[in-house]
Amino acid sequence: MPRSTETIVINTSPLIALIAAWGDLQPLEPLYDQVLVPFEVCQEILTGGPANFGVLEFQQTTWLKKQFAPLKISPLLLNSLDLGEASVIQLAMDQGIHIVCIDEAVGRRVARLSGLSLTGSVGILLKAKQHNSVLSVKQAINNMQIRNIRLSQRVIDFALKQSGEG
Repeated sequence: MPRSTETIVINTSPLIALIAAWGDLQPLEPLYDQVLVPFEVCQEILTGGPANFGVLEFQQTTWLKKQFAPLKISPLLLNSLDLGEASVIQLAMDQGIHIVCIDEAVGRRVARLSGLSLTGSVGILLKAKQHNSVLSVKQAINNMQIRNIRLSQRVIDFALKQSGEG
């Protein structure tokens, strides 16, 4: 399957969820021409949380377009969202990128209201499955759940049905 010509801006939660799903971010690389990570999201990931989960995998992923300077983020976005989500939406709008990857409901709503197209970690799992039929959405979701990535049963059922693994 040919490489996509799409560019996407991705948030912290989906990056962590995809690392949990696959063990690294390699299956993401062929899905988009560019995957942009705002400076603010890089900082959130590199902070590492209690277990430093995903930090090494993120650092080793050299093909991500990691931004090196903080964004000037609209006060409206900052007042509505956490810093990572606000930076994803701001970077997409600043650079004319039409698709963002956000998992949180409020961030998704604001992105839609900003005229952006959306995907989330499960949407990327499904896209990866279309690109590489060997990948298992069921196993990826199981791996995510083991790492305490929360998904509703409705989302799980949808993903398994869409992937043909239901």
